[in-house]
Amino acid sequence: MSQKNIDQLQEKIKNAHLGGGEKRIAKQHEKKKLTARERVDYLLDEGSFEEIGILVTHRTTEFGMDKQKIYGDGVITGYGTINGRLVYVFAQDFTVFGGSLSETHAEKICKVMDLAVKVGAPMIGLNDSGGARIQEGVRSLGGYADIFHRNVKSSGVIPQISAIMGPCAGGAVYSPAMTDFTLMVQDTSYMFVTGPNVVKTVTNEEVTSEELGGASTHSTKSGVTHRVAINDIACLEDIKKMIGYMPQNNQQAPEKLPYELGDELRPKLDELIPDSSNKPYDMHEVINGIIDEDSFFEIHKDYAENIIVGFARLGGRSIGIVANQPMSLAGVLDVDSSKKAARFTRFCDCFNIPLLVLVDVPGFLPGTDQEWNGIILHGAKLLYALSEATVPKVTVITRKAYGGAYDVMNSKHIGADLNFAWPSAEIAVMGAKGASEIIFRKEISEADDSEAKLAEKEAEYAELFATPFEAAKRGFIDEVIMPRDTRRKLLKGFSMLEHKKVLRPQRKHGNIPL
Repeated sequence: MSQKNIDQLQEKIKNAHLGGGEKRIAKQHEKKKLTARERVDYLLDEGSFEEIGILVTHRTTEFGMDKQKIYGDGVITGYGTINGRLVYVFAQDFTVFGGSLSETHAEKICKVMDLAVKVGAPMIGLNDSGGARIQEGVRSLGGYADIFHRNVKSSGVIPQISAIMGPCAGGAVYSPAMTDFTLMVQDTSYMFVTGPNVVKTVTNEEVTSEELGGASTHSTKSGVTHRVAINDIACLEDIKKMIGYMPQNNQQAPEKLPYELGDELRPKLDELIPDSSNKPYDMHEVINGIIDEDSFFEIHKDYAENIIVGFARLGGRSIGIVANQPMSLAGVLDVDSSKKAARFTRFCDCFNIPLLVLVDVPGFLPGTDQEWNGIILHGAKLLYALSEATVPKVTVITRKAYGGAYDVMNSKHIGADLNFAWPSAEIAVMGAKGASEIIFRKEISEADDSEAKLAEKEAEYAELFATPFEAAKRGFIDEVIMPRDTRRKLLKGFSMLEHKKVLRPQRKHGNIPL
């Protein structure tokens, strides 16, 4: 082999590593953003990255583009490992044509997506792009559609994670939306279908990019993003942690860490539930009292805070947790919390992650706003998701489980494998006060002291129905347990259910109420 060929190769690789050049790299750093290569290097185990398509260039000749060719064409693609586990990755390079997507840029992404499915390994996308490359017209749009199609084919087959680490606008937003989890970076990333200028033209609204589609907006208002990080490094660390709870693909189980049973009693749990059923408590304390220490990784933390979802470990085993949060709206189910929990439930079921459901729910949120925004339809999504899930499913009712929300929150009737209740559990059609006002309306209205009569009947109803014992008599609750015993029961229960299998009728797919 001639030295000339070797020198030529080394020069091309060197140029590819420079991306858009030193000046544009410096601008990226000025914005407190890492470059695409720096992100890949930090995300993957040291020395594990193998690049694919480093010498690819675009094929466009119009608008002087034939004189502007940069190796890699604005995206770095390849594979490597995270904590020894194979993953595939693409990272858009904003220093090259603003990270805009061309036909060849899209082909590179599609190539690693196809490999990820063939091999059965997670796909991670680091998005930082100004959108479609305008000079290419429909070829660029076709490239987006090719990616979207692969997102759908990969869904439920391999985990797909998207990090938005800069702009993501127009058609570009739909690929992250179809992946399993979307992460954003505070102050430096945004997502929207149409930007502030178009919004002003069409609706006359004055809005900034951050207000319209920043990390805060999408993590609190729209629910588009699942995690927000303070900078690029924190975002990449979140991806590393998240991957640890997932299997490589839908044919495998998540990795189980070594664990030896010890003293599994947690006496502090006995003191968490207030004496008054109207007083709130933080369900995070229940979660932390049950799971392995410091193992909770919360998803959608700032969106629909009346329900908590996230990953954790229990005896080294990866589990998904869905829990009502009495500290927010008393833990009611509403439109947003139903969507949030349903989506998370379906991910866990796709990838063989057992589900723990912690219940303290007074019902569905009433009101015209909820009804007009489709609480019936959205509540049905959670009901459908939990009914359809075939992974091990265990429920613990800590306090209230009222009305239809009792059914929806992984009751025995929709396929839960084990249902526990604490002695503080109240399982009924509705609260004692509301029930008494209906059942004993006549007696109360005719009484000399209607308030005293209501209190008497309320106590009577509560004694009979606002307990876990009627449900336990009928087998709807498998066991009423002391809170301190919860962790021990769950460790044994999930271990017993480890090899659960469910045979279902053949069908193309169900029709979830979207």
